[in-house]
Amino acid sequence: MTESSEKPVLVCGGSGFVGSHTVRLLCERGRKVRVLLRKTSKTAALAGLPVEIVHGDVLEPESLQAAMRGCSSVFYSVVDPRFWLTDPTPIYRNNVEGVVNAMEAALACGIERFIFTSSMGTLGLNPDGPVTEDIPFNWRDRASPYILARLEAETQVLKYCRERGLPGIALCIANTYGPEDYGPTPHGKALWDTARGASKHALDAGAPTVDIRDAAEAALLAETRGRVGERYIIANEFISNRDFYTLATRECGKPPPKLIPLRTAYAIAWITERVFKLLGRKDFIVSTDAVFLSNAFQQMDHSKATRELGWQPRPIAETVRDAVAWYAKHEQESAAQT
Repeated sequence: MTESSEKPVLVCGGSGFVGSHTVRLLCERGRKVRVLLRKTSKTAALAGLPVEIVHGDVLEPESLQAAMRGCSSVFYSVVDPRFWLTDPTPIYRNNVEGVVNAMEAALACGIERFIFTSSMGTLGLNPDGPVTEDIPFNWRDRASPYILARLEAETQVLKYCRERGLPGIALCIANTYGPEDYGPTPHGKALWDTARGASKHALDAGAPTVDIRDAAEAALLAETRGRVGERYIIANEFISNRDFYTLATRECGKPPPKLIPLRTAYAIAWITERVFKLLGRKDFIVSTDAVFLSNAFQQMDHSKATRELGWQPRPIAETVRDAVAWYAKHEQESAAQT
């Protein structure tokens, strides 16, 4: 497939971190961009960008077809990230039913490429080395409802490619960091809080990372170079929290945080879960699932994305530097406006 500058492309979830950076990069490349948003969506990340905004919802099939009509490609970055919900129903509706509705609309509208933002959480675990795309999911007994919803969404995308002819490609994206994090994302906020010395503790864990700008670049590369029905790992360096937060605090001249052993974190989370349940509390973020996920993902092999897409991610030190600089500037600008 070759890029068409004549037809617009649609970005679903364009107000989020991945989606807004995809929009930003598409605009920089001179593409005509249409963004599907709920009327309640915050649009700070899209301010000043030359885009056409259409209002709708991935749970409203008619609005999806109206938004896609006349488009060449769809970049789908809608995700409900609320892994802490006690009732998983909204997670499945937003993360699974939403993408199924979008794929039906894409088939009805003759979309040429459907780029799906998936998660590294859909990949299998490999205790013996780096994770690759061909390792099947092998930790269902430890997976939370959120992870299972993301897995089902990706499974449906690949099934639609095989059985319905959807021209789809899935990107298994690692933890994203970088500038223009208007949300902010929970992990981005943790980075900034630690960098400026507001958070003085971190788990003794680690995770694969990727620069948000490189994630957006991967989406555009997948549009023109990706093989239909394939998934690609979009993860750069695995880095320990010790090294990651040391890079961050160094930018602000702060001491690195003290590390909490995973065993201690599990004990705290286990006790907290039971206390909250006894009190009838729901939807709490501190959980043994969250502690497990903080260190579940280790080295990942992105050579398939490099080989087939031509994807070349930047060093994590550059990502941390640019992210911290953006948070500092954004905080100053926000303070000046109040």
